[in-house]
Amino acid sequence: MAIPGPGSPIGIQTIVNEFGGDAPHAISEYYRGGPEVGPNNTNVPTSGTISLSNFYDASNAQFITAQGGNTTATEGDFTAHTFTSPGTFTVQTAGNSAGSNTVDFLVVAGGGGGGGGFTKSAGGGAGGFRTNNPGTTPGSGGLPVSATGFPITVGGGGSGSGGGTSAMVGGSGSNSIFSTITSAGGGGGASRRTPNAAGSGGSGGGGCPQNRGSGSGNTPPVSPPQGNPGGAASHRIGAGASGGGGAAQAGQQGPQPPPGSDHGTGGGAGGQGTANNITFSTTTYAGGGGGAPGGGGGSGGGGSATGKPPAGNPGQTNTGGGGGGTQQDQPMAFSLQGNGTGGSGGSGIVVIRYKHQ
Repeated sequence: MAIPGPGSPIGIQTIVNEFGGDAPHAISEYYRGGPEVGPNNTNVPTSGTISLSNFYDASNAQFITAQGGNTTATEGDFTAHTFTSPGTFTVQTAGNSAGSNTVDFLVVAGGGGGGGGFTKSAGGGAGGFRTNNPGTTPGSGGLPVSATGFPITVGGGGSGSGGGTSAMVGGSGSNSIFSTITSAGGGGGASRRTPNAAGSGGSGGGGCPQNRGSGSGNTPPVSPPQGNPGGAASHRIGAGASGGGGAAQAGQQGPQPPPGSDHGTGGGAGGQGTANNITFSTTTYAGGGGGAPGGGGGSGGGGSATGKPPAGNPGQTNTGGGGGGTQQDQPMAFSLQGNGTGGSGGSGIVVIRYKHQ
């Protein structure tokens, strides 16, 4: 609580109650910038003549000051540092509990790549999404910080799987890291060319027809969960491939063929991402990639699948979106050559926000 304003009676004990200090107390130990009085109290001198009136409205509250990031934005009492590539978040002043000494965070990993085109391939899972700021106001449970440098890792998106005889599960995205918070890269989408299941990760890659299983989300497990599983695989050869999981929703399973047909109607959509306004502008992150043919990417940067080569659509940069799947453009007898590649996953992002006054 700040010292009262002009006109209010104050004495040395009032200053001691606000700022502390060792007895015996003298006003000369309370210069601004010393061990007791923080730099925000601009009416208090740093040297020379000092009087009780200099302490009207003074406060022991101290606030974080920091540097780093690709961009920095300020709105009201808050500052946000956005990292779209690796760097260092350097805390110059750690603040205190009377002002601010914790930070809000958003850590999104790179999305998984889509599977390669051998008939139909699945969408990649979104990168893990972790934040203490789920709403439109500064979050609770922020991370305490000290006056030091925090290395920032921004995960890259996984590569889309190659087509033709090289078609495999899409590549996993890379982790993003700030302090004790690690978000796991998204799992790659499955391909019909390989019997392997889709990759697991922050969100899992989608499964493919003929039981090429989907990947698990929230791997490794954290609370609250950082993502969701990819859409389940179908046992039917003509079904569509499934979408990758997103931060807010599992990927959709690829539609089954209608009765009497061996050909499905499309691919499963990627799971939806999650909106966040930590940068003072609401953005949706971590959408899953769509499964082939033509499954839509989840909101939050998920890449949509294509109905034919050359490639699935990539996840959006700095959203952690999963890459879209693709499929062959020729009859099965000719399907081992010239098929499309999966879309690459979108890179991640790290945002750190704190109260600066």
